[in-house]
Amino acid sequence: MDGVLVIDKPAGLTSHDVVDQVRRILHVRRVGHTGTLDPFATGVLVVMVGCATRLAQFLSGVEKEYEAVIRLGYATDTGDITGQPIPETRSEPGPARLLIGNDAKQEIETALAPLRGEIDQVPPMYSAKKQAGRKLYELARRGEEVERKPVRVCIYELEAINLASKPTAELLKDNRDGTFDFQVRVVCSAGTYIRTLAEDFGKRLGVGAHLAELRRTRAGAFRVQEATTLEQLKVHVAEESLGRILHLPDEALARLPFVDLSADDLRRVRNGMSVKISNMDWSDGEQVRLRDEAGQLVAVATFNGADGSLHPGVVIAQDATQKS
Repeated sequence: MDGVLVIDKPAGLTSHDVVDQVRRILHVRRVGHTGTLDPFATGVLVVMVGCATRLAQFLSGVEKEYEAVIRLGYATDTGDITGQPIPETRSEPGPARLLIGNDAKQEIETALAPLRGEIDQVPPMYSAKKQAGRKLYELARRGEEVERKPVRVCIYELEAINLASKPTAELLKDNRDGTFDFQVRVVCSAGTYIRTLAEDFGKRLGVGAHLAELRRTRAGAFRVQEATTLEQLKVHVAEESLGRILHLPDEALARLPFVDLSADDLRRVRNGMSVKISNMDWSDGEQVRLRDEAGQLVAVATFNGADGSLHPGVVIAQDATQKS
């Protein structure tokens, strides 16, 4: 049972919780994921099963897409809805003024524009990022705050959902408690903190803000439309139809170029040895899928342009003589 599952993570579970549940449902020990989602967040969690766990490095750095709700009115100590409100960030009349002015849409666009493209983000204290061997959220829970270095990320797209079609009065949802919700769609590089985007957006509007909802709709080529819930996964296992939702390792890396190996080259690759390939127009250092005669993924290699060789970096299928 080797491949990749696209799980629609429910709110309330950590990414590790989902991995544990998949492990129990499939009765498989080797299960991992390619990118953490916060417990309150939902959506695409790419889960690797069996030998596909060796492919994490090729799946975790892909771009992500999200739909989020930014709540304007106050900030929280975690940057999201799970945190405690920071009283001094409440402002009057707060975000309500955006509904009064005639230039509300322009003001919102002006606040969004500087957050697009390559930007520097300071990782939030309530994050799994490590510093001096300790996860930042562990320090935050002890009441400690340490200086963090900015990280360069790329925001490919950041836009209000249905901004053009919504009248100003509907652009911000009035929660009747002094806060207003604003929906956005984000396409970004791996490692981007959407919580930080929400806070920075609020600062540019002059109001406190935090992330109220977050749904990952895409991770690389895997979209939420093809995702499976944990309950649906149980049904597939019971009906012995797991093959309908399990992406084979080769399919999971379809974005990479490939070469089908001869029997001799296949034996060399399975033993971790390089193979020579001629007349291939690849860039030096490019990653390439190596497949057997049946089109199944055997390894992922790095192309050496100097001598036209492919060196297998990750081998997921060993020589049968080594298994006996």
